[in-house]
Amino acid sequence: MADLKKTPLYDIYEKYGGRIIDFSGWALPVQFTSIKEEHAACREAAALWDVSDMGEILVEGADALSLLQFLMVNDISKGYPGRVIYSPMCYPNGGVVDDMMIVCMQGGKYLLVVNAGNIERDYEWILTASKYFKDVTVKNLSADVAEVALQGPNSERVLQRICNYPLNELKYYHAAEHVDVAGIDTLITRTGYTGEDGFEIYCKAKDGIALFEAILEADEGDGLVPAGLGCRDTLRFEASMPLYGQELDENHGPLVAGLGRFVAFGKGTYFVGSTALMEQREKGLPAKLVGLEMLEKSVPRTGYKVLDESGEKEIGYITTGSYAPTLDKYLAMAYVPVEASAVGTKVKVLIRNKPYAAEVVKMPFYKRGKK
Repeated sequence: MADLKKTPLYDIYEKYGGRIIDFSGWALPVQFTSIKEEHAACREAAALWDVSDMGEILVEGADALSLLQFLMVNDISKGYPGRVIYSPMCYPNGGVVDDMMIVCMQGGKYLLVVNAGNIERDYEWILTASKYFKDVTVKNLSADVAEVALQGPNSERVLQRICNYPLNELKYYHAAEHVDVAGIDTLITRTGYTGEDGFEIYCKAKDGIALFEAILEADEGDGLVPAGLGCRDTLRFEASMPLYGQELDENHGPLVAGLGRFVAFGKGTYFVGSTALMEQREKGLPAKLVGLEMLEKSVPRTGYKVLDESGEKEIGYITTGSYAPTLDKYLAMAYVPVEASAVGTKVKVLIRNKPYAAEVVKMPFYKRGKK
């Protein structure tokens, strides 16, 4: 692990039994106990992740909003201090540079939370574009920030014990600045990548370990466990949330990925990728992301071929596939032609040179009930 990047929390992984793997150049725990146990804990109680590998880019200045309106496909002008906006950031061809959360902060500042493997590329892309705007500053804060994610139905109760902010007043896709959590100055957002209610808590890198341990110690029989990358992926997959590099990439943009609701064609200003995306919308999509349920017991994996119902013609491929623990089903997300995307369409998935029956089903696979 000597050559891998380490987060500010790396030194405590061993304390909690973390099994470390190479994740996009980072040394991160894939699990602490088991993927199945940690998955269930998030769905039924609460789980805590170190997600400090994520990047944070600060955009500020009088032209900050103009820059983001130019770069993001969503309408960032709808933001206000305390609002969090999800948006893909596209290339001129409509493919995705990255997708991110944009935290609208006090003083006209915006914190962009970007995917770990894309930090440098995103920073350079945004910095280059900023040169065309008069008053804007772009800073890569990633090395100075620690981030943990607390997810699950008991997460609010656990965090409230050590937090001076009334969390029941923090709405979904909103943020609170300068919140005291166990004596640590933090930024808290309420979004989530698991399909459950929960929070992302940001602090200075030096406070990351203390924050992580304070949250674990705040558990009073609520079932909170430290969790790793393994269940984070199965959870986001059940909730049908896209992952950059699998559902989204330079060749697959927001429209084919089913994220058209985040593309603000009517925001009244040109944005990078708008011409290509408008052409896709008018002429028809080249493919569509769909959900598949295996009708025969077999595990569809990323990259496996999708065939037509006869099993003779290749029509697409699996982007993510797995056993879904909560649902007790073998499921997948896949790109297929639009004409094969209707719910109920029968297809085959080629697994070890043998075709297995599958059916197009509605996404998300899992959706939590309302409080």
